[in-house]
Amino acid sequence: MKTAAIYTRVSSEQQKENKTIESQVGTLINFAKEKGYILPEEYIFRDEGYSGAILVRPGLERIRDLSAEGQIQSVLVYSPDRLSRNYAYQVVLMDELHANGTEVLFVNSPKAETPEEALLLQFQAMIAEYERAMIKERSRRGKRHKARSGIINVLGGAPFGYNYIRKTQLTNASYEINPQEASVVQRIYRLYTEEMKSIGEITKDLNKDKIPTRKGVSRWERSTVWAILRNPAYIGKAYFGKTQRTERTRITKPLREKGGYTNKNNANKETPRDQWIEIPVPPIITAETFELAGERLAHNKIQSKRNTIEQTLLQGMMVCGQCGYSLYRTSTKTSKRKLYYYRCLGSDNYRFEKGRKCDCRPVRQEYVDELVWQSVVELLRKPTLIQKEIDKRISETKKADPMLNQKAFLEKQKAKSMKAMDKLLDAYQEGLIPLDQLRKRMKKKKKRVNETIKQVQNIQNHEITLGKQLELLDIKAFTKLMEHNLENLDILDKRKIIKLLVKEIFVDHETIHIRHSIPVREVKHDGEKKSYKLCTWSIESIAIQYIAGSTGQVPQG
Repeated sequence: MKTAAIYTRVSSEQQKENKTIESQVGTLINFAKEKGYILPEEYIFRDEGYSGAILVRPGLERIRDLSAEGQIQSVLVYSPDRLSRNYAYQVVLMDELHANGTEVLFVNSPKAETPEEALLLQFQAMIAEYERAMIKERSRRGKRHKARSGIINVLGGAPFGYNYIRKTQLTNASYEINPQEASVVQRIYRLYTEEMKSIGEITKDLNKDKIPTRKGVSRWERSTVWAILRNPAYIGKAYFGKTQRTERTRITKPLREKGGYTNKNNANKETPRDQWIEIPVPPIITAETFELAGERLAHNKIQSKRNTIEQTLLQGMMVCGQCGYSLYRTSTKTSKRKLYYYRCLGSDNYRFEKGRKCDCRPVRQEYVDELVWQSVVELLRKPTLIQKEIDKRISETKKADPMLNQKAFLEKQKAKSMKAMDKLLDAYQEGLIPLDQLRKRMKKKKKRVNETIKQVQNIQNHEITLGKQLELLDIKAFTKLMEHNLENLDILDKRKIIKLLVKEIFVDHETIHIRHSIPVREVKHDGEKKSYKLCTWSIESIAIQYIAGSTGQVPQG
């Protein structure tokens, strides 16, 4: 008996609401029962709201990991387009799974045992990919044509300051000025361009006066005010195609709380200005006011104190262990020099309506940068630490392998069949059954015993192969490549190395946790000066602790 895993996927929210993924699961469970597969409950994976055009999906990643570890022999999928709508990705995935000894079975597609069936499977994949590309291209061209015709439907909901008027049988959709919201927009531009207030000050004024937002339940954020100051719709020029979808690169706090994955694992990126399509709408402010706001935004971006002119080693990689917000670099001046710190966003009072989220103190930049870099250097120069972790994972993988339980089950089945054969011989000798019935029943029993013996032998071969694959990993060759001129690297090269080895760095009250895939012993640093200007920590109280995580996603602590 083979251990199988089920993989299902739906891409749209509508499919998610209609529970179409559960119909896939039901069909696949019945298929597994008919074929006699062992199907653990935890081996049923669902990717809800994920496009088939991308490879990075949490359920699919887990399937690939289980296959690489040799813990499954079959993957059951409803149809090829559920695995991927991109034919090239289908080939990559199936080749990878087959190389690990895992077969892929599609319920509504024939098993590719002959060249003809393999060709049919390829045709289905190519047709699915072609159909998706055609739908996407028709939708894109249709929206651009409507935008050039001045139809507002392609923009969707209206921005703050407007009401969206739905289309009727006689009229197209349109924007209508909302007088109450439009006065708020005019106030924001007046405060920014005439009274020269900052975006943070404008946000405080709006929250202080309890001005309602579009939803009426949330408070004003600086990013909302910033977006209003950049939106050309307020001068009567709404644009279609300002942004395009791209792969998400930053790990935000909501994404971190979901384990590093989200059902919409993409972000918006601004497109070149010449690709925008203008759609006229009613204006709220004058073009001169909008230009003044744009000039001040551009000037502030250059002159901002937060503008990172000098690169730092850990910028964008540090996270508060208490509240989960990122740490940003800030500074303070003394009579002699300027000191830099990493500070938690959640510790800033002005960012939150009810005050700070946590009491995490700032930490000196040069101390933390040096501690983390020296710890990474130590890791690279001691490959035995990495090898120790690999040995540990080999042992854990073998213990967690469900095929061991399957082997014990097969041994019991073999013993049971042998006992049944002995009983048949006893019955024949005592004259309870005739010779022809003995031959018929004994043949079935022998066949079952031979199949069981063959399956046990396959499991034993799998154990040997798995052990050899895991033990062939050569860490020394990797560390030798990295060790050359390690101390003479500039800040950009050091950042590249840290990003390769470190996922995130979690800062707590007295500890700094480096999250990656290899645990290293605790490192203590003594003899340093107690010179934290804005922090009660002393350098002796900081311990670098390495906590094992899983590669490809944010590890759990």
